[in-house]
Amino acid sequence: MLHLSRLTSLALTIALVIGAPLAFADQTAPPAVAATTKAPLPLDELRTFAEVMDRIKAAYVEPVDDKALLENAIKGMLSNLDPHSAYLGPEDFAELQESTSGEFGGLGIEVGSEDGMIKVVSPIDDTPASKAGIQAGDLIVKINGQPTRGQTMTEAVDKMRGKVGQKITLTLVRDGGAPFDVTLTRATITVKSVKSQLLESGYGYIRITQFQVKTGEEVAKALAKLRKDNGKKLNGIVLDLRNNPGGVLQSAVEVVDHFITKGLIVYTKGRIANSELRFSATGNDLSENVPLAVLINGGSASASEIVAGALQDQKRGVLMGTTSFGKGSVQTVLPLNNERALKITTALYYTPNGRSIQAQGIVPDIEVRQAKITNEADNEYFKEADLQGHLGNGNGGADQPTGSSKKAKPMPQDDDYQLAQALSLLKGLSITRNR
Repeated sequence: MLHLSRLTSLALTIALVIGAPLAFADQTAPPAVAATTKAPLPLDELRTFAEVMDRIKAAYVEPVDDKALLENAIKGMLSNLDPHSAYLGPEDFAELQESTSGEFGGLGIEVGSEDGMIKVVSPIDDTPASKAGIQAGDLIVKINGQPTRGQTMTEAVDKMRGKVGQKITLTLVRDGGAPFDVTLTRATITVKSVKSQLLESGYGYIRITQFQVKTGEEVAKALAKLRKDNGKKLNGIVLDLRNNPGGVLQSAVEVVDHFITKGLIVYTKGRIANSELRFSATGNDLSENVPLAVLINGGSASASEIVAGALQDQKRGVLMGTTSFGKGSVQTVLPLNNERALKITTALYYTPNGRSIQAQGIVPDIEVRQAKITNEADNEYFKEADLQGHLGNGNGGADQPTGSSKKAKPMPQDDDYQLAQALSLLKGLSITRNR
């Protein structure tokens, strides 16, 4: 049985991928693949392939490049296997590696779109953008002299990303003022996949946007910070996996390991020997076994379903939300010798209780559909403390007349119904536990 301490030595790295091009995990092929007994080549079919290629080259209305024909043939072979197997060209392969590592050459700007313009949502701390003084709300009207109006978000982002060390000039408009240029040098930008904060005293919140190589390490740091910020042991944690498309299997295993002390986390079964793996807890529960609520929805897929399924089977947390996506297959990325790769499905994964969630998904313990929260104004009732000559509290403490309560600071749960329900559940568990 393989444990986390041995994961880095595995010859097979497994990628769990949702169908979207950017949601992938990088894996290398095991030696066993090359050693598999080869079946005889289908000569008749290969002759037909060669004949079709010759006919296209001879009769098609325009000249066709051999390389383009062969690449399209390879794509066709992969596209008819299953939705998650694919042929990756140089750009797609590099993009896949980038999304898993969470690192890329860029400026450190989170951008959005507003009225056809590219708008800075936020500069990331300690990046070229933040050091150059770029501010949230700035409009990027030109990139290296080329207007951004009419460009898609993807096109603009691709132009701002690039080789580390290269300079790029952005033309910005701030608060309706005159355009001005800012020249920056691209640097390595690290995108964190984990966000955390205290929802209120005693209750922590951890959001995982996707499973990158360092996600397990980031969750460990988030748990430590929540404990430090709270000043004592937490009463509960909300783990938010909603709209998480998946990613690296190893990171999903590491995250579960932070919440359980023993037992199986996940196992995989496939046709080749190296695709059959088992992953178990190491006993390093960093969560201190505090009550746990896990949020999932239809956008929770692949590695996020591994985490949710393991925590559910191990009865470690209460799953809330809606049924997950249902991607229970494992993809292996096989690099080729020309900066290209094959991403093919090699196994199915199973939760500790032997469940395959393929095309079915993880069903939450408590279904909570998302809803809009409308905050009604509280009626200001006349209170005992408002009465002239009222008695003081015999146990001490200040009076609480009408209007004495302070306005609460806006928090994520104020506008997120599912999160608010998860927090309410944890509060109820804490009350019953401490009685």
